[in-house]
Amino acid sequence: MAGPVHYEVFARRTAVAGWTLQTAIESRDQALQLADELLADKRAVSVRVTKETLDVQTMEFQSLTLVTKGAPEPPRPKSVRDDRSLMVCTAPADLYTSHARDLISRVLDDWLARQGVTPFELLHRPDLVEQLDASGLALQHAIQKVAVPESQATGQPVHEIIRHYQRLIEQAVDRLLRAGRGQRFADLSAVPVADVARRLVGDPERAFLLSGAVAQAMARARGWRGKFEVLMDLADTAPEDADAAALVHVVIEQAAGEILALRSARAEVLGPELDLGGQMAALVRLAVPAEAAVVARTDARVAAVVPDLEGPAVRLGQHMAKGQYRVLASALSRRVLRELMGPRRLRPASPSGEIDVLRAMAMILTAAAGKFLTLEEAQLAFAERSKALVAADFVEAYVGAAPNPLAEAELLVRLCENVTGPGARRSASRWLVACVTALRFERSLRDTDLGAGARLMSLAELQARVRGCGLAEKDQAEVFDALSRVGDAIEAEGRVSTQIARASAPLLQRLTLLLRMAAGQACPSGPAADRARTEALRLLRGSQTRQALASDPEALPKLRPLIQAAGLAA
Repeated sequence: MAGPVHYEVFARRTAVAGWTLQTAIESRDQALQLADELLADKRAVSVRVTKETLDVQTMEFQSLTLVTKGAPEPPRPKSVRDDRSLMVCTAPADLYTSHARDLISRVLDDWLARQGVTPFELLHRPDLVEQLDASGLALQHAIQKVAVPESQATGQPVHEIIRHYQRLIEQAVDRLLRAGRGQRFADLSAVPVADVARRLVGDPERAFLLSGAVAQAMARARGWRGKFEVLMDLADTAPEDADAAALVHVVIEQAAGEILALRSARAEVLGPELDLGGQMAALVRLAVPAEAAVVARTDARVAAVVPDLEGPAVRLGQHMAKGQYRVLASALSRRVLRELMGPRRLRPASPSGEIDVLRAMAMILTAAAGKFLTLEEAQLAFAERSKALVAADFVEAYVGAAPNPLAEAELLVRLCENVTGPGARRSASRWLVACVTALRFERSLRDTDLGAGARLMSLAELQARVRGCGLAEKDQAEVFDALSRVGDAIEAEGRVSTQIARASAPLLQRLTLLLRMAAGQACPSGPAADRARTEALRLLRGSQTRQALASDPEALPKLRPLIQAAGLAA
């Protein structure tokens, strides 16, 4: 799935020089213009502009050359490498690496899904490799899926690569079948895993043999949740000696990681009632439990959003809280980033809930920045997700249930508060500007039975929240002008300031309310606040006010901050 895009400009200063990166910018037109300027000013003999797109699956940039101009690049001698060195996998053991297992999960995804197993189980269960071999075309197609792109990358003939992998797979299958026939995989239902691990510590094939025993134990379980329960049972009974314990936990970490990487399996393990957002929040809680606990204690909204773990996930969380399974924690963190940068909605039934869960994850991952993810990686993922939050379909669903335009504006302010990235923030602010400048917004506030004071207070609170959103100066000014205009009309119709100044309420109470309006706390800034300021100043100059303040020594210290905020004192 494609992610963020930027453009890079390269230049060669002389005919024999190599390419040097000049700049990286987000605008395609600016990149092309800069390349032309470098050639025109004779600052380079040739230029190249490439489009760099982030692959959210691998978190690596894919490059596409858009234009190359100027002197041609001189031919460079091709290095000659041994054919075997070009192969990704050269020995059966290479099929067991994390990269190889990830590739197996992609090229055999349909077959693995039908069998309900992971690559970890396939590589350690003789019965499964026999089934795969008997399936005929499934294995051949998988080899072709690997061989064709590898041939394009290395220049080796496709048939040579296919034959190489066929030989490699035959050797791996033969090794696995011999281990199975020789009963080298221990029966963990009869022998404790601690004893098996201690016995295998000095064996050169200890990881393979213990993995085979774990895979056999998983085969007896039903469903993904049952398999995960088996893994947690083994983790709970792991030996205490360091070497044997490390062997057990490394094997369990591999098997557990592959299960949690599958969407269907993840739903079973974490709880079928969780939507994608709930699953991602649960993974964040698993990956960084200490940070999640601290943030949840300080923010009740985060505590309400992050789901409680249940079943085997609770047991996994207990192990991870002790600092175990750090590789798995890193993988879960990156899984969350990939989902955030993907197109799937986190909470399709609740746009407001999606914002809540995103905010919670952002706070936790920011608090844990540097542990498994850099702050820049987390910010990039949330900036990419923010683009989806300001798309028309999401915003329409988000504000669709708002009972009136004021409630719609409040929702849009909340959206502005929770999106990140300059592009998403600009888009969110434009939605807000369109809402508050529309005639229906002013009409709904003027044609209502709600009191004028309450309406002015709502506008003031909205304005204060907008001030804290960090919008662009132009957008904030448009919103403020619209709110000031509506507040002016409401205050003028009800003559609110005048009515307060002449009311029969205690003088200091009237003065306090006028000062709050003048300071923008009970009325939006603008003409309405100015009229309140005028009335407040008239009261302050009156002799009755001076007498009231003199008779109540505690009144003036309470009023002084409001007087200063209203601009009536230095």
